[in-house]
Amino acid sequence: MNALFWFRHDLRLHDNGALLKVIAESHQLLCVYVVDSAWFHPTIYQSKPLGAIRWQFIRESLHDLQQQLEQLGQTLVIRVGHPQTIISELIATHNIQIIGLNHVPATYERHAVDGLQKAHSQKKWVIGDSFMLFTASQLPFAVEALPNSFTSFRQCVESIELLPPAERPLELPPVIVSSSDSLPTISLPKPSPHALAFTGGETAGLAQLQYYLADTQCVSEYKQTRNGLDGWAFSSKFSPWLAQGCLSARQIMAELHAYENQHGANESTYWLYFELLWREYFQWLQLRYDSKMYALRGIRNQDPLLTFDPKAFAAWREGHTDSPFVNAFMCQLKTTGWMSNRGRQIVASYFINELGVDWRFGAAWFEEQLIDYDPASNWGNWQYLAGVGTDPRGRRQFNIAKQQREYDPTGEFIQRYTI
Repeated sequence: MNALFWFRHDLRLHDNGALLKVIAESHQLLCVYVVDSAWFHPTIYQSKPLGAIRWQFIRESLHDLQQQLEQLGQTLVIRVGHPQTIISELIATHNIQIIGLNHVPATYERHAVDGLQKAHSQKKWVIGDSFMLFTASQLPFAVEALPNSFTSFRQCVESIELLPPAERPLELPPVIVSSSDSLPTISLPKPSPHALAFTGGETAGLAQLQYYLADTQCVSEYKQTRNGLDGWAFSSKFSPWLAQGCLSARQIMAELHAYENQHGANESTYWLYFELLWREYFQWLQLRYDSKMYALRGIRNQDPLLTFDPKAFAAWREGHTDSPFVNAFMCQLKTTGWMSNRGRQIVASYFINELGVDWRFGAAWFEEQLIDYDPASNWGNWQYLAGVGTDPRGRRQFNIAKQQREYDPTGEFIQRYTI
């Protein structure tokens, strides 16, 4: 039978159980990735869904996946346009009987699959679940009963035995079609001397996993260093590869357990799991609340008492606010595509509490700029800080001057990223 595997946020061959199932049942295979033309057009929040730096990372990831597939006699077909239209056309043109893909919790992506399944209900659908740590059947509660606090969620799930990552395929069925569309181009910002060395793709992601655990053992000091503002080794930097699925969370956990068995577990190795559980929680929140993750009143249906001020938004976005500390972070984001977790909380708090601007505009700007943008984590974190998300204590406000004294007492970070 002819099969189509739709790569989306799973740009890897390891731990891709859905791909293995499709391989086992097909005689010919079409591997496809769809570049959604909507990514390059502004939304109502005056930002685009995809900026130049993340697009470069995705292009590198696609190139790496193409090389991996070619080693097994396959190819990656890239199409540009509306995903549902393109996938439907490929199904009809090539007499596809089996469609494989991996489940992604994000609302837009999930609804696109739902529409395709209804339109092609007579086809066999193979949908994997490797984007997250757990499957729905592993949870001790229904998705509709997901705890409304992270702490309760963590206490319920952290003892669950994780599924092992799937093996990398050793062979693939023959190619059905091999021609691809030309990829859109976006001009990259002026190269920053402080940009971190992120390279897209499964190969680079696995190399970073090896580096952070086995090569440097930095993970054993993670809890002490994780609040750094700049540099490579103070945190794992796994997030860009996780967001595009070049790494899977289960693969990280399998390697972490192997590391702990060899070098010993401590509070820092646990804290890496703790952070992966935060990512996991936001994915299940996305599944439970769907489009409410993007609503002004959030999942709590609470008025955040914010408005849109175009001048304040522009000043924050361009790093021209009254706070040099905030400006440095915003310059870092715009020129490198990355910002520390501490920095993200500081600039979001300033945006919401000092400027009083609609939090959705900040979340959308992060969506365009971040190299590691993940819908559930990004919009969930912004809701959390705006007081309309999962935090039972309401809105979070950071004392910016205190944060600067604690994390940049000499002003080195501000000086590095002063525009």
